[in-house]
Amino acid sequence: MTNPLLTPLALGPLTLPNRVVMSPMTRSRSTQPGDVPNELNARYYAQRASAGLIISEATQVDPRGKGYAFTPGIHSDEQVAGWQRVTEAVHANGGRISLQLWHVGRMSHVDFHEGEAPLAPSAINADAKIFLGGADPFAATSTPRALETREVGQIVDQFRRGAELAKQAGFDGVELHGANGYLPHQFLSDQANQRGDNYGGSVTNRIRFSVEILEAIVGVWGGDRVGLRISPAMGMNGCGESDAPALYGALIGEANRLGVSFIDVLEYFGPSDKRPAEPSELHAKLRASFEGRYLANGGYDPANARARLEGGYADGIVFARLFLANPDLPERIRRGAPLLDPDPSTFYGGESKGYTDYPALGWA
Repeated sequence: MTNPLLTPLALGPLTLPNRVVMSPMTRSRSTQPGDVPNELNARYYAQRASAGLIISEATQVDPRGKGYAFTPGIHSDEQVAGWQRVTEAVHANGGRISLQLWHVGRMSHVDFHEGEAPLAPSAINADAKIFLGGADPFAATSTPRALETREVGQIVDQFRRGAELAKQAGFDGVELHGANGYLPHQFLSDQANQRGDNYGGSVTNRIRFSVEILEAIVGVWGGDRVGLRISPAMGMNGCGESDAPALYGALIGEANRLGVSFIDVLEYFGPSDKRPAEPSELHAKLRASFEGRYLANGGYDPANARARLEGGYADGIVFARLFLANPDLPERIRRGAPLLDPDPSTFYGGESKGYTDYPALGWA
């Protein structure tokens, strides 16, 4: 029987040759100053072009959206030119790549913003850690200030502009990072969002920011080239949701209305051998209600990924660390070849070590 991971998948206008999707992974290797993608980044992504789809590392749509050292942006001409090198390299190697659009909100530090507080729905510290770089690379998040209502629309416009620049840079689509405790997720969360205007309180109000961003980027790309990343009921970085089924049910309803192509759902965070064999009730409901493609993300290895597809619980599987250490992951799955383990000491920052020096089959 053919491994379903290795079968094609129609994703909007794209035909993916397999269902092995490369997850966004912050690697903190853009050129400074300017947060500009470079030739090393292009080599890294080109090495992994055999993925059915690459979803790029999270990319800030504005300087105020930055929260980690050396991460790339999509708000300047230099960044567009840098990303063009990446997309050209991926396409030259037969791949497809979407850009993940990002604003960290309160998951940031005053050092990134000339001493000014990060931005958030409410002035509540995430009490989390971010990668600041330097001798002591990880730092506690700074207490944010609450966005004024008029500023919320300005950030929506930043996402629209980021989507436009992604098109100029030659991407095949975009994904909104609406998960993991970043700004759209902060608005979704009734733990992080205690606003009294039209962006806080009810489910309808708390999804409004994400919906407005989706409307903006769908206006640029069309829904069939837009994805949405979510992490429902994960409580990541202080973004708990007391009403996750209603909240995400409403958000998925809006994504259906807009014709969003796929949802990239972080279902689990932990070791692969501890991953539940069956999807949760919430994830099963989201899978059933979403009209596009459901990409399952979090703690998958080739065996449990295959089982999830064979059970009909997903359309594709998103791999993170396995793709980091195995640039030819689809071929390794095809051959049943051993999988390399990543080196966590090289995850953030640095040069080629732990980035572009993992061997593909046949190199050694």
